[in-house]
Amino acid sequence: MADKRDYYEVLGVGKNATADEIKKAYRKMAIKFHPDKYAQASEDEKKAAEEKFKEAAEAYDVLSDADKRARYDQFGHNMGQSFGGGGGGYGGSYGGGMSMEDIFAHFGDIFGDMGGGGFSSHFGGGGSARPRQHVNKGTDLRITVKVTLKDIMNGVTKKLKIPKMVACSHCNGTGAKDGTAFKTCPRCHGSGYVETVQQTFMGAMRSTTVCPECNGEGKIISEPCTYCGGTGVEKKEEIVEFHIPAGVEDGMVLTMRGQGNAPRHGGVNGDLLIKIQEEKDPDLIREGDDIIYNLMLDIPTAVLGGSAEVPMVEGKAKVKIAPGTQPGKVLRLRGKGLPKFQSTAKGDLLVNVMVYMPENLNDTEKAAIESLKDNPNVVPDKSTSQRIFSRLRHIFNKENRGV
Repeated sequence: MADKRDYYEVLGVGKNATADEIKKAYRKMAIKFHPDKYAQASEDEKKAAEEKFKEAAEAYDVLSDADKRARYDQFGHNMGQSFGGGGGGYGGSYGGGMSMEDIFAHFGDIFGDMGGGGFSSHFGGGGSARPRQHVNKGTDLRITVKVTLKDIMNGVTKKLKIPKMVACSHCNGTGAKDGTAFKTCPRCHGSGYVETVQQTFMGAMRSTTVCPECNGEGKIISEPCTYCGGTGVEKKEEIVEFHIPAGVEDGMVLTMRGQGNAPRHGGVNGDLLIKIQEEKDPDLIREGDDIIYNLMLDIPTAVLGGSAEVPMVEGKAKVKIAPGTQPGKVLRLRGKGLPKFQSTAKGDLLVNVMVYMPENLNDTEKAAIESLKDNPNVVPDKSTSQRIFSRLRHIFNKENRGV
């Protein structure tokens, strides 16, 4: 993915660009590299323009969709990497795999006034091609799944019962009675395509488009299914099993292709979008791949040294406390943090030392403290004070950031 250009750079817009600005920028690029403008160009020029055309379309596909744009802003070009195997598993569709037919079919509203309703054959050679039939796709489902630090440490498989629209079992999702009650489309006479002539800035353009009456099927329902009312879908609860990989972060969205709602009258199911919500741990604080634990020491242990037991995501660890340990000192246990997403590397466990100052003392304890009051080994000098204040400032900064 290192050779991919930033999508905002491709369209020439800033990261705060509005949806309308993104659309206008893409339309400008699409006009500039439209295939009809390179009809008489050399093969090398055609190929270069095609790549620019596809690059702009890929950028617009992501930035024009609020969910995709949010994921891109957070993860960059890694937004669509596979998160796990298995049938219908996680996977991205942002790999530059768009064909010219895909682009014209997917962004018909952009090309409608540019003579792009049909697929021009100026790119790729060969004779004229019919437009790709529109694929009916169901809507996406969105769920939020809570995970613990232990789940994030090891990954976890979950099963959920999810209500969704599925293909009608009586008509196989066609919407026609018994799945067979169809008749030939009167508009396209069964071909699935219609020809149109559009006036564009480049003159009259004749194009072949998918028939809007039958959606390219060449047939329409003559008698609707009595069970689904002709919609081709019914609502059911289905158990969906999915794996959440180790190292996921709060707010991350994983995608299961084809596990969303079924579309009306057949087609491709939508996707299941799984948003990760990290549950707060009562003892541990997450900061990226590191884990922070605030260890409260008593004065004798901080002064004389010793050992302390600290919790980890799994199990416990014993740490050595050196004599004279100051508040704000951080003990680092390397590799005891969380795994990095899609990596074998791990973060660290950071033990932040704090010292408890007793609030209630009896007379004997007060006298013991008073006896040390003027001892030069007890009273800090200026350099010691500055060092301690620096550590405490670091702690306060973390607290202000919500760590």
